[in-house]
Amino acid sequence: MHRIIAAVMAAGVCASSLQAQTSLSPSAEPVLTLAEALARAGASSPFQEAAAAGVRAAEAQRRVAGLRPNPSIVVETENVAGTGIYQGLRSSETTVGLALPLERGGKRGARIALAEAQIGRAGLQADIARADLRLRVTQTYVVAVAAQRRIGIARDQLDIAAEVLRVASVRVRAGRASPLEEQRAEVARVAADGAIERAERSAIVASANLARLLGILVGTLDDAWFQRVDPIRQSRAPGTASTLTAAAARADLDTATAQVRLARSQRVPDLTLSASARRLEQTNDVAAVFGVSIPLTVFNGGRSAVAAADAQRDQSDALRRVALLDAEQDIAGAQADAANAATTARNAAGPALAAAQEAARIARIGYREGKFGQLDLLDAERTLLETRTVAIDALAAYHDAQARLERLTADAPSPKDTDR
Repeated sequence: MHRIIAAVMAAGVCASSLQAQTSLSPSAEPVLTLAEALARAGASSPFQEAAAAGVRAAEAQRRVAGLRPNPSIVVETENVAGTGIYQGLRSSETTVGLALPLERGGKRGARIALAEAQIGRAGLQADIARADLRLRVTQTYVVAVAAQRRIGIARDQLDIAAEVLRVASVRVRAGRASPLEEQRAEVARVAADGAIERAERSAIVASANLARLLGILVGTLDDAWFQRVDPIRQSRAPGTASTLTAAAARADLDTATAQVRLARSQRVPDLTLSASARRLEQTNDVAAVFGVSIPLTVFNGGRSAVAAADAQRDQSDALRRVALLDAEQDIAGAQADAANAATTARNAAGPALAAAQEAARIARIGYREGKFGQLDLLDAERTLLETRTVAIDALAAYHDAQARLERLTADAPSPKDTDR
């Protein structure tokens, strides 16, 4: 193996051949870019439809919250089915009236405030659903592109293994090598053939998953975008205060605060006013009857409900702070993951890959000429395969981390955009 390394150092790094050997063969099919995939997924998605239905439900709840209590029709008949003069209906008194509940304590305003807070939260949930869908499509797209690139690597390895087997067969027939070399080459070719089947199967599954999200058949994907490594975007100075995560946590706290207001308003008992007309059967006269009823808060004064709402508000406030801490940690982690993956991708797809390619090229030539042994060749080919695989894995990890970072730092809409 030291002879191969010496040859590599003498030959230098062939960087000009990097692009031609790492990219997939061009296809006549139209390339589906990530931007087009995101646009197609946003046009019709059950995730966004569910969020939109949640907004409509919250708006309907707002209309319900603004409604006043319904009046009641009261019909009563007294002094019937008794004894003496009260037998039958001779002394009956029939009262027909209307009872109207009057809410006190600001219950209606509290209900409206709670409903409006829920509308704001539902609107944010729709924005979160869009951001989550964008992340999901991007991650699925990355997996599909990486799977297509692995097919190219597997095919290249199969071609190399077939050539190594051919050369080994020639060497064995010429008596220049042991039959063991031919057997080892055959094992390598069978392994490469199995690797193609696994790569193709994985690519089919990845493309099918992307097609389910987009609702279209998926063909060639944007390999140039996959190979591009952009500078890592750092988080903003204010941290996570303006992100969707922070806005959702604040909305949850606002909803819990509105629940406290509603619970306190319900401690004030309501009045029920009634106005009726009573007919006296004996004299056939009619008289007006007025009434007022008010519940006695003897057993349930509403204090427990207020205490529960206060506890839930405190919980929401604590969860808001926890969410901000988690978001800051997740952003820092995503930035580190993206930077590490970018470094690995640049190295694996740059000097390391060029050196591995040159070492494998020299090993093939030396093996054909009898200067290198088969184990040296197989070691060089294995190093090349591992380097190319590491490059793809690093690029996939980089794009995944960038997508997660974009989701974590997504800005929440301004308050005027969430008013509905």
